[in-house]
Amino acid sequence: MAYVNAYRPPPPAKPAYGLHGPVPYDINVAFPLDFTQLETPRLKLTPFIPSIHAEKYHAAISDPVHFYRYYSFPGIEDPESYLLSLDAFVRQNPYNVLFAIIDRTTPDPDYPEWGGKLAGTIGLLNYSPTNLSVEIGVLCILPTFQRTHVATHAVGALLKYCFTMPYASQSESGLGLRRVCWHPHPGNEPSLRLAARMGLEREGTLRWTWVLPVGKECGKTPRKTDLLAGPGRGTAIMAMTWEDWEDGAREIITTQMARME
Repeated sequence: MAYVNAYRPPPPAKPAYGLHGPVPYDINVAFPLDFTQLETPRLKLTPFIPSIHAEKYHAAISDPVHFYRYYSFPGIEDPESYLLSLDAFVRQNPYNVLFAIIDRTTPDPDYPEWGGKLAGTIGLLNYSPTNLSVEIGVLCILPTFQRTHVATHAVGALLKYCFTMPYASQSESGLGLRRVCWHPHPGNEPSLRLAARMGLEREGTLRWTWVLPVGKECGKTPRKTDLLAGPGRGTAIMAMTWEDWEDGAREIITTQMARME
């Protein structure tokens, strides 16, 4: 039987706005976000808005190649490429959202209206209303705030929000999810330790899941005859389920956040 293949790759999409996104900035999220639930006494999560947060964020990273050594997106070390990736892979997908982490214990004299200093980013990715699941990702703690309370409180606040049932009480409400996963680089020991400390269990490792840009640190060498020149990496699968949450993980989160007060 005769057939044809008329496929042609689509042209690259060109957004009708600048690097800082549309004005007013549209976070374009298809699931509920209650920012009163996304805060602790020590920090709060707010939408990452490039025109407000990007300059401070990039200025705080003195060595972007080292800072992003475990991340897979090409060109993320360059501020312009970072913003293009943020728009293409996060903002334009209504099941992704990126938060700015604001440390409430450190005032920012340049932006007192923030209620604290920008300490990094964290996101919810690939939210599934069908499977009641989501991934924690884009966790980038700025160098000044590493090894502080920031990562523990940011991850703890998100986990609590993800597993708390909608309108659980007059003061608590969340997404009521069944599963939250986290997919770090298998060699990123600080990330793996943080996930384990927060109660996520390692379910395994997916091998050779990413082709990295040529020259990227922390990659594995492919075969000599490989079709692409870039190194590769795998993905560690860390996860928590609603059963884990109700069987002690909630208390683990509370204990860890209290320890980092």
